[in-house]
Amino acid sequence: MVQCARSVVLAVLNLSLIHIVLANELAPIEVIGHYDNAIGTSDAATQGVVGAELLKNRPLLRPAEVLEYIPGMVVTQHSGDGKANQYFLRGMNLDHGTDFSTTLNGVPINMPTHAHGHGYSDLNLLIPELVSRIDYRKGPYFASEGDFSSAGSASIMYRTKFDKPFASFTVGDRGYLRAVAGESRHVGEGLTLLSALERLNNNGPWTVPEGIRKINAQFILSSGSPREGWTTSLSAYSASWSSTDQIPQRLIDSGVFMGRPFGLYDSLDSTDGANTSRYSLSGTWHSSSENELTKVEWYAIKYDLNLFSNFTYTLDRVSDQFAQTDSRTVWGGKVYKTWVNDWGPERTIQNTLGIQLRQDNIRVGLFDAIAGQISTSGTVRDDSVRQTLAGLYGSSEIGWTGWLRTIMGVRADQLNANVTSHTLSENSGTSSNFKVSPKFSLILGPWQKTEFFFNAGRGFHSNDARGTTAKTDPKSGQPIETVPGLVSSLGQEMGVKSQIIPDLQTTLAYWRLNFDSELVYVGDAGSTQPGRPSQRTGVEWSNHWTPNSKFLMDMNLAWTTPRYSDADPAGNYIPNAVEEVANVALTVKNMGPWSASLGIRYVGASPLIEDASVKSKSSLTSNLRLARNLSENTDITLDVMNLTDRKNNDISYYYSSRLPGEPVAGLSDIHVHPSEPRSLRLTARVRF
Repeated sequence: MVQCARSVVLAVLNLSLIHIVLANELAPIEVIGHYDNAIGTSDAATQGVVGAELLKNRPLLRPAEVLEYIPGMVVTQHSGDGKANQYFLRGMNLDHGTDFSTTLNGVPINMPTHAHGHGYSDLNLLIPELVSRIDYRKGPYFASEGDFSSAGSASIMYRTKFDKPFASFTVGDRGYLRAVAGESRHVGEGLTLLSALERLNNNGPWTVPEGIRKINAQFILSSGSPREGWTTSLSAYSASWSSTDQIPQRLIDSGVFMGRPFGLYDSLDSTDGANTSRYSLSGTWHSSSENELTKVEWYAIKYDLNLFSNFTYTLDRVSDQFAQTDSRTVWGGKVYKTWVNDWGPERTIQNTLGIQLRQDNIRVGLFDAIAGQISTSGTVRDDSVRQTLAGLYGSSEIGWTGWLRTIMGVRADQLNANVTSHTLSENSGTSSNFKVSPKFSLILGPWQKTEFFFNAGRGFHSNDARGTTAKTDPKSGQPIETVPGLVSSLGQEMGVKSQIIPDLQTTLAYWRLNFDSELVYVGDAGSTQPGRPSQRTGVEWSNHWTPNSKFLMDMNLAWTTPRYSDADPAGNYIPNAVEEVANVALTVKNMGPWSASLGIRYVGASPLIEDASVKSKSSLTSNLRLARNLSENTDITLDVMNLTDRKNNDISYYYSSRLPGEPVAGLSDIHVHPSEPRSLRLTARVRF
């Protein structure tokens, strides 16, 4: 009983390996399977681990799609592929990352007070071949999770060594070229250095070639054992691209623009595009004994983005193109300690205390632009921001009996911001906000290989720091109200996880999530968009079936009812809140030298305005992978993305825009960014 309880604690703590206490030693068990969601491994029905083996089975159109292995998660794009993706989970349009926290090797990906969108989560720096596992959680029930985690969180971990050096080369339609190579070697007594390099070129289906050029490098130096060890990582990433942003449905329907044909993949501003870079230095240290575990994580980041976009065309000016710039340094880290004590016969208690600290020093701006150049008189906003978020958390897990566990936790967060406006002095100032977020979980079982869960907790998301001090709208000059720095959420979940049917892991959960306000900082406008309180309820059903070593099937279904919870004549539907998601994948492995995988994703229609009189179209996408081993160290893979060549939309919005010759006030219309047509990619991989 004691050993089992200790195992649960250590599994939950986001270590680089899962540890199990055996014979007073911490023996490493690397997750090499598909999912590790077995009975006794989680504190909520919707918590789990995605293993590296699953990532090998399915094709990825974009790196961030590794998050679609999280049941119910949808990853799309509304602009160039170098830009952060659009994320959807639990009836939330997470935009570019708000309310979903993502870390890579302990380094946060989300960017608060970002030029384009608060919480901006750019995962294009991810190298999928390096991923060893993804730990995911949903809901605000976990004391260790803070900002951006109300809907959920994902901790993506890289491996620290390769079995063999490797190199792979991919060619595909429309100028797609990708090369990646990696190796690990001993560089000293007890020291291992992992090195990986990636280069990507792609034009895509767009009439204006995307021309993305991405360079990515990762180095990880590690030493020690599961009992005590450390890592130091250096990451370097840069990319540039041209963007084809969303286009109005009326133009697609007409097929003609200014006397010439206009197609689904055409652009209305050929000078949209961006360049970005991100460099980080990070590290971890851990030490454990039979009854204690201590871990330290730290990081420093240098980040830059210059982004040119045009979503309304000529509504405000001859060209509505705008530029968003973001240059920042980030530093921070986390320290936590867990210790286990016996508490009477057959009872254990595991306590955890942790502290988190992050500071962003930012120069962020919004400017009018023409043809990819910032206008000399078009500064909308130009701000220097320093914001610090500190969190203290603790939890106690008590094993009352062999079939009853409780977890009580609490975290306290303090946000301090200092904003200096270089355009409107009245928008300068300081702000501070404090939140206390209690958490509770009850776990019953297992009985007949079945566990029951109840989880509840308060969470929060931060708001863009500029909105906490702004008193004047930078475009209209009208007075505006400041917004709170931290906004509360409240979530509950009831779930069951069972393996009563042999070879089938199944989970069923009913959940609810309330927000005090859905305030959003609109980087395109330079101001905070007023929000309304909301409530989302939903059901998730996930299944993972592995009848033998050669076949596996995943079926994940999610239904959500997202609504504003106040009375407003405009309606109570939440725009872009997806209500239905289904993801089914079938994989056949090791059929002689052959393997194959077929994935099908369905995303239901969603309302685009509050009364739901305008809706997006549903989408259905299928992807196929065929793989053949040519030898022990050589294989080839053919990926077919959008197998049926279905005309889906990655994203739909409803707003006003103006094309030349249209009324000065513009026209309200659906604006879409189409999904890519059928695409083929052939990869050769060699291990040395």
